Amino acid sequence: MTSTGIRTGRVAMDCDEIRERIPHRWPMLLLDRITEIEPGAHGTGIKNVTSTEMWFQGHFPDQAVLPGVVIIESLAQLSGVVFSLAGAGPVSYLAGVRSMRFRRPVVPGDTLLLKSERSAGGRGYAEYRVSARVGDSVAAEGVLSISDPSPRPTNGHS
Repeated sequence: MTSTGIRTGRVAMDCDEIRERIPHRWPMLLLDRITEIEPGAHGTGIKNVTSTEMWFQGHFPDQAVLPGVVIIESLAQLSGVVFSLAGAGPVSYLAGVRSMRFRRPVVPGDTLLLKSERSAGGRGYAEYRVSARVGDSVAAEGVLSISDPSPRPTNGHS
């Protein structure tokens, strides 16, 4: 067991384990499963898109499309779990969205394959290259910054 509370060699997390790492709950918990994770470095997760999600009542009633901000939030939650397993606090904030591009609509019935890989960072923040795919098609990609509002001391220093 590491100091982050995750067993070494662990490669997946179910919904209950995700809820132990981040404070999100229905209807804002947007990760169904994490299929692979390396604390602090990268993660891969799943978000199943269902027709009963509240966004589809108004976006758009006659042609349902998952809002881009929901895709960004799904990617931010995955990045937040990766960040928390590296020693960040239980609550982290989406601090920035850069170069986000949407390549195809996401609709009910789709399964989003989410990927997050740390590309930069320092004490109390991290930057992640993220992507969301449906099958072989990229639905969205960009860079997210995640911050820990109460960074912990490192190496015994405050």
